[in-house]
Amino acid sequence: MTKFSIALHGGAGTIRKASLTEDAAAGYHAALRDALEAGAAVLRADGTALDAVTAAVMALEDAPLFNAGRGAVFNSDGVQEMDAAIMDGRDRRAGAVAGIFGPRNPILAARAVMERSAHVMMIGEGALKLAREAGLTFADPDHFFTEARWKALQDTLRMRATGAEDDDPARRHGTVGAVARDRAGNLAAATSTGGMTAKTPGRVGDTPIIGSGTFADNATCAVSGTGHGEVFIRFAAAHEIAARIRHAGQSLADAADWVVMQDLAKNDGSGGLVAVDAQGRVALPFNCEGMYRAAIEHEGPAMTRIHDA
Repeated sequence: MTKFSIALHGGAGTIRKASLTEDAAAGYHAALRDALEAGAAVLRADGTALDAVTAAVMALEDAPLFNAGRGAVFNSDGVQEMDAAIMDGRDRRAGAVAGIFGPRNPILAARAVMERSAHVMMIGEGALKLAREAGLTFADPDHFFTEARWKALQDTLRMRATGAEDDDPARRHGTVGAVARDRAGNLAAATSTGGMTAKTPGRVGDTPIIGSGTFADNATCAVSGTGHGEVFIRFAAAHEIAARIRHAGQSLADAADWVVMQDLAKNDGSGGLVAVDAQGRVALPFNCEGMYRAAIEHEGPAMTRIHDA
């Protein structure tokens, strides 16, 4: 048995540092700590990495501050469509859902796909039917509505109509995710998102695409990404980190930095990720102004950050 590690993110492309009040920052830090503790408590009790990342992401989905679950953004039709994925590093089992609305915790719907079906990804009504059969809790639309996300949609549509839409990543995208290594040495990753504000209905980003926004393999690493999903998909970002570790012998830090700062940053891929390797080392790189993030490495002290490295 070895020491556990866990890392999570509440999305890259944060509120700009100059605009973040002390009270707002305190709220984000508290929510990150709560989610980190939800996952760490599982690991502290010798639970699995899979259960730990599930618990951490559920806590983030229940927090209206982040773009997942309760705080999901709206598409251009004013509808919330949610994606999620989970992966077990022990055997690369994975489950994902896309374009769903209703389950209080989309990550549990993704896990249901992994554990209760012969598939990896399910969408729409089929995914919802499986979630109901699994006994998952469904929430009313009011649970998922937040005034801040609705305002962001209206602002985006207004800017789009005048041709003045900006590239503020805090409004464009956001995701939550977690990675963990348990005391038995097993890795897992989980990611959940509402997508991009004012996205085209039916758009699916990198979150539920295994190897793009979510990946876990005991031999290399577990990764959960956040950012411009189309670029993460094109560069198979999460798997690329694992491949660099496996085939090029790179460290987690070097592999993760290369993907975020070279592959993604140089191709309009604003964002970041959290990752943990087979030895429990954690990496938290990002190429934008900030990323909501928290981690415990090798059972050391808990940390939360928003902007500065």
